[in-house]
Formats: sequence, C-alpha cells, structure tokens
Amino acid sequence: MKKNRREFLKLTGLAGASFVGTNLFQGFTNPNDLKADLLLPAHRSDSQIFNMSGYAAPKLETVRVGFIGVGNRGSAAVFRMSHIEGVDIKAICDIRPEKATAAKQKLTGSTHNPTLYTSNEQEWKKLCDRNDIDLVYVSTHWQLHTPIALYAMNQGKHVCVEVPAATTIDECWQLVETSEKTKKHCMMLENCCYGFFELLTLNMARQGFFGDIVHCEGAYIHDLLEGNFSKEKYWEHWRLKENLRNGNLYPTHGLGPVSQIMDLNRGDKMDYLVSLSSHDFMMGNMARELAEKDDAYKPYVNKSFRGNMNTSIIKTSKGRSIMIQHDVTSPRPYSRIHLVSGTKATASGFPLPEKIATGHAWATEEEFDALKERYKPEISKKIGDIAKKFGGHGGMDFIMDWRTVDCLRNGLPLDIDVYDTALWSALGPLSEQSVANRSNSVDVPDFTRGKWQTNDPVDLKLLTGANTGVLPKRGNNKTF
Repeated sequence: MKKNRREFLKLTGLAGASFVGTNLFQGFTNPNDLKADLLLPAHRSDSQIFNMSGYAAPKLETVRVGFIGVGNRGSAAVFRMSHIEGVDIKAICDIRPEKATAAKQKLTGSTHNPTLYTSNEQEWKKLCDRNDIDLVYVSTHWQLHTPIALYAMNQGKHVCVEVPAATTIDECWQLVETSEKTKKHCMMLENCCYGFFELLTLNMARQGFFGDIVHCEGAYIHDLLEGNFSKEKYWEHWRLKENLRNGNLYPTHGLGPVSQIMDLNRGDKMDYLVSLSSHDFMMGNMARELAEKDDAYKPYVNKSFRGNMNTSIIKTSKGRSIMIQHDVTSPRPYSRIHLVSGTKATASGFPLPEKIATGHAWATEEEFDALKERYKPEISKKIGDIAKKFGGHGGMDFIMDWRTVDCLRNGLPLDIDVYDTALWSALGPLSEQSVANRSNSVDVPDFTRGKWQTNDPVDLKLLTGANTGVLPKRGNNKTF
C-alpha cells in the first residue's frame, strides 16, 4: 500500500509541488505517465474525522486577515477587504517586494497597517505562524495553493484559497482531512457562485421554480492566449506551465454555481465523469513564434500543451448530468455558460443576455424583470448595490468577500466548505486522467465519505449580515 502511494505521488508530481523555491516545472503532471492501470482509486476506506459540512466556527468579533500573493488578484482582494466592517488586515506577503508595497499603498487613508513579508520564498510561513491572524487569504500560483492551505490550517487559521485549490486528487484529500482534523474552514474563492444571475437561479431552484433539476452546464471560455505567455502577469510563467497539463484545468467558475443548484455534497454527489480534449491548435505555435525572438520561451518549444477545447461530462448518483467546458485560447467571446434545465423551466446566463423559459420561447423582458424581482435573494438586496460600486467582476468578488466575513463574524457555516473545495478542484486531475485514457470514465471521489446523503443544503436564509457592514470610501481610491 505504501509503495502504491509513493508511486501515485510520483505520478501526480505532488512531491515537487511541496518544495517552494524549486524549479516550477516540478510538480506538473506528465501526461505520458497517466496509465490506465495506475489511476488513483476514487474511494478511501477510512471514515470521516469530523463533518465540516454545516460547521459553524466560533464567532470572531474582528476577522484578522493575512494575504499571501498580491501580484494579481490578491491585490484587488486587499482593497475590497479593507472596505468591509470588522476586518483588520494584519499582513501582506509576496515574493516580489514591489507587489506587496503596491498592495499596502491601496490601504492609504485606512486604519490598516499590515506587516510586509517579502524576504524569501518561505516568508509565507512566518505570516501563517502569527498568533494574531484568523484568516489566511491565498492568491499565489496554483502549485502553492495546497501547501499554504495545509500549513495555515495546521497553524490554527481559516483559509480562503483561489481556484483551483488543488491540482491532484491526493492534495484534495489532504485538504479535506486537515480541515476535519483542525476544524478550520478551507473555502475556495469561487466568486462566480456570488454572481447576481447565479444567485438568482440558486434561489429560484431552492423555491422549486425549475422543478426537478435534470441537467446543468458551465464553462470557462476566455481568450487568454497572449496572457498565458505574459512574463509580467504570471511569475516565472507559472500559468503557461500549468497549460502543459491536458484536461479541464479551470472548471470551477462554471461548476461551482451549478453544484450548489444541484445540492452536490448535500443530497446528491458526482458519480463518474468522461472528458475529451481537442488537439492544441494555438499554444504550441505561439511558443515557437515567441522563441524566435526571446530565448525565455525556448523551453516551451515542442512541448505538448493542453487542447484548445475540453468538454467534460459528469453523471450524478441521482441520474442528473453536467457538462463543463474549458477553452482559454480560441478567439471566442467570454462565456461561463450558466445553464440550468429542469422539468418546469430553464435558465441561461451565457452567452448573454440572461434569460428564462418555461416552454418553447424565452420570457419577454417584462416577464423576466418580474421574475428577477420576485426571486431576488436577500444577499443581493442587502449588499448588491454597494458591491457594484466596489466592483470585482461586476460586484460578485465583493459579495464573496463580504459574505465570508459575515459568516465568520456571525458564527455561520460557510457557503463553500472543504468538500466543495476538494470536489470542484478534483475535476482538473480527473479530467486529465480521462483524456489520457481515450476519454474512458473515471470515478469521482466522495470527499464527504457518505455524508452527502444527510448534509443540509446551503441555507440562503442565513444571509443576515447582522454584524457586518461596509465602511465608507476613502479619499480618491479607485474601485475595481
């Protein structure tokens, strides 16, 4: 058994992923190693340590936050959090000192005065070791997501981690087991769950508008071809290196909202999936073109990049289906394909415009407006207008951060728990396995270990916000 585990860790590259500061090519799955007879078994025999679904941690009067990774999305998160009542930003960490300094400058005029950690690649551990931090907010490159989350939870901290939270199945299990052992939340920052249309359709589903949910679709279709090769945006080309994996690498924007609508982990579970990728028609060509002018791109010449389009199909235990797509290179308009299909009605959010149907035709604009007003969830009523002012993908980023603080301050369960974090992240490596094996089906692990049958759905009625507000804007700070 120990030998099999070692072989799996070798295949998934977990060993390389855990050593911060080593060559970033370590820790990335080699598609040629994904043999059918070496696929990780989906099921573990050990029982659940503690059920984190529905778990409400003790209330925090003030949520003391440390940010790790502010070179990209993390910087905007610092700004958003600084405008939420009951937050104290204690620390900011980034390997690039100028990024940490720039993030701190966004706090000018506020009461926040965070300590900066920038000396070396291990500085994030010093932040996690502090006894005056309650929540660690992780926005680093993907290979650090799990190591930091594990370390932070073991140091007694709740964790919010950007998507995906893990890149291997073993990492998913480590997150689950550590959260259960420490009783610390591990929430993936899936902001699309807090999009206005996604929240609307979730509330409609809860009230039976769609009838029985039969099928859902989601996607991440976003033309990022040039961005993936950017030196400035992604430290040491980490995003480009992730694209050497062939599967559905970024599934959670589409998957998270429909998983909540289907009550996955809370009444239903994923059973198995199949995944198919097209060939790469673009990234390899761009790597060769750039390498002719810049030697920094020569390591990527003749590499096998993931296919332009990946389509993954999931079957649930209750017989429902989900389709999730991923394409970040083709010249297509942005789309998350938020589609909900039930026995009574259908909703479609992408491509725009958003629309609802109860038969062969979409509802008129007037009918749709009436439905939006009738089913508008409480969180949108309470914080929606303010969220739009502070921004972050139209406001959903701000709602996500506000709601997280709201739960921690009011002693409420988080909407996205560690089982969701693990399940939604798992689609990446599971799709890789299926693609590498001629799209054969792959069992999906049950990270709840059977508790999905009795776990309660996310309770939209708990959106109280009794102790959480929004601070007034400061000076001339710009919103995002």
